[in-house]
Amino acid sequence: MNNQQFDIMKRGKGFVAALDQSGGSTPKALAAYGISSEAYESEEKMYELVHDMRTRIIKSPSFEKDKILGAILFERTMDSLIDGKHTADFLWEEKGIVPFLKIDKGLAELNGGVQMMKPIPGLDDLLNRAVEKNIFGTKMRSVIKELNPRGIDAIVEQQFEWGRKIAEKGLVPILEPEVDIHSGKKEEIEAYLLKAILQKLENIGNEGPFIFKLTIPTKDDLYLPLIGHPRVVRVVALSGGYSREDADDRLSRNHGLIASFSRALSEGLAVGQSDKEFDAVLGSSIRAIYSASIT
Repeated sequence: MNNQQFDIMKRGKGFVAALDQSGGSTPKALAAYGISSEAYESEEKMYELVHDMRTRIIKSPSFEKDKILGAILFERTMDSLIDGKHTADFLWEEKGIVPFLKIDKGLAELNGGVQMMKPIPGLDDLLNRAVEKNIFGTKMRSVIKELNPRGIDAIVEQQFEWGRKIAEKGLVPILEPEVDIHSGKKEEIEAYLLKAILQKLENIGNEGPFIFKLTIPTKDDLYLPLIGHPRVVRVVALSGGYSREDADDRLSRNHGLIASFSRALSEGLAVGQSDKEFDAVLGSSIRAIYSASIT
């Protein structure tokens, strides 16, 4: 583990940029950027185009360490180059931004009110490659849609089980049990989830440490007990389908909770913009997200 990077993630002021759209979400990200599916005839070309978009974001003058602590990458982005350097090395060496890797392979079918993570074939090999590519930590997402204690407990168990394996490699895992913002019992789910996570942290002793990525809670400051836990590096928030303005407003009311936005970060960016226009839009988003993250 890189101690300097750990200190940035533990004590730094800023937020985490999520640049980890994968196979299912990449076409939507490209479409929002102004690139339709007609522009690529193969999956390879699609990933080439999204890497170009991510490279443009990362190299933008506004994408700097004074407001951005870390960035979450897709596996193919980790393996790709920016100006002759692997993306993680470019982020750290040129930008001073801590690199993370999305490792999950998507969601299983809804069962018990939740969507668990699909199995990750070759997880050990992927984690070894992440270490070799100078990745600091990982991220993995599952989703809770209903107030079903057994389902939520299963989500928490799976997240921690895989998180322990990741931590054993010297990486810092981001556990992401997302609560669907459209759930009719979102507030009750979040209260139960917090209790389950805190209980798990008490039972695992000195394992970890962990970062948590959670939906912005309905009850302001709900996650303060988690933010202050000794085994927790940071608690970051996903935008979860809220508009950037709404997400920023909700986030600003939660002390110590910082952003880890994807779609909300890239909102308004377009392939046809000049570099100056692109940087102006991105810079405005970054400043707004940063301001909401330092309350």
